[in-house]
Amino acid sequence: MSTGDSRILILLALTANALIAVFKFIAAGISGSAAMLAEAFHSVADTGNQLFLLRGTAASKFKPSVQFPFGRGKEIYFWAFMVAVVLFVGGGVVAFMQGLDRVRNPEHLEGGLMFNLIVLGIAASFEIFIAFIPAVREFNRRRGGRKVWLAIRDSKDPALIVVLFEDSVAVVGIMVAMAGLLIGDATGNGVWDGVASMVIGVLLALTAWILAIETKSLLVGEGASRGTLSTIRAATLSIPEVETVDRLLTMHLGPDEILVNMDVVVDGALSGRQVEEIVDSIESKVREFVPEATRIFVEVGPGP
Repeated sequence: MSTGDSRILILLALTANALIAVFKFIAAGISGSAAMLAEAFHSVADTGNQLFLLRGTAASKFKPSVQFPFGRGKEIYFWAFMVAVVLFVGGGVVAFMQGLDRVRNPEHLEGGLMFNLIVLGIAASFEIFIAFIPAVREFNRRRGGRKVWLAIRDSKDPALIVVLFEDSVAVVGIMVAMAGLLIGDATGNGVWDGVASMVIGVLLALTAWILAIETKSLLVGEGASRGTLSTIRAATLSIPEVETVDRLLTMHLGPDEILVNMDVVVDGALSGRQVEEIVDSIESKVREFVPEATRIFVEVGPGP
C-alpha cells in the first residue's frame, strides 16, 4: 500500500469523523446522554488523529538533508504513536470518567430515544460507508491470503492500521451506545447510559494500547519481516560470484523504505573492479525483488 493510498484513507476517515462529531455533540447536548457525549469526544479524538497522520504522511516524504541523511520516513511512526496517546487520554479516559460519573449520579435522559438512535444511525452510516469499508478493502487487498492478525503484525504502514482499528472501534462504540440507550429507556434507569460510556472508554483504551505496541517497535527501529529477509538473501545469493551472506541487518526507515546492510563473501581471486561490479549487481537484484530497499550497503569479504 503506497503512502498515496494511505492519504486517501486518512482523508476519508477525517471527513467521516468530523461530520459524525457534529451530530453527536448536538445529540448529547439535547439528550444529556453520557454515552453520546463519550462518542462525541471519541469522534473529536479520531478527527485530531487523522490530522496527526496527515502530518506524519507529509513529513515522511521529505527528501534527505544534512540533518536527516536518511530522510524523515520514521516521522509517521511518531505521529502514529501520538494517535495512541490521544486516543487513550482524549477518548478512553474521558469516556470512562464520564460514564463513571453517570453511574454514580444516574439521571433520566431528557431527549427522545428515537432522536438519539437516528443520530447514531447517521453516524454509523458515515463511519461504515465513508471510512470503514474502504479501509477494510485496502487491508484485504494488501494482506492477500494471510491471516488477519498476522497481516496486522507484518504491516509497516501505521496509517492503515490506525484507520482500520479506529473505524472498527467506532462502529462497535456506536452499537454499545445504542444498546445503553435502549436498555436505559426500557428500564428507566440512567445507570445503563453510564455503563455504555464506560465500556466505550475501555474499548478505546485497549485500542490505544494495541496501536502503541504496534508503532513502538517501528519507532525504535524494527527490521524487515522474515519473508523480506529471505527474499533479500535469496536475491543476493542468485549472483554467481556470491558464496555466502554472513550478516544481514535491516531497519524500516518508513512504510516504503528499508535500510539494508549486509556482509557477503565472494571469491578471493576477484579483482577490485570485479568486486565493484558484484556490489552493483547485488544492489540491483535486491531492489528488483524488494523495491522498498532504498538504502543498501554491502560489505564484501574474500572467501577462503
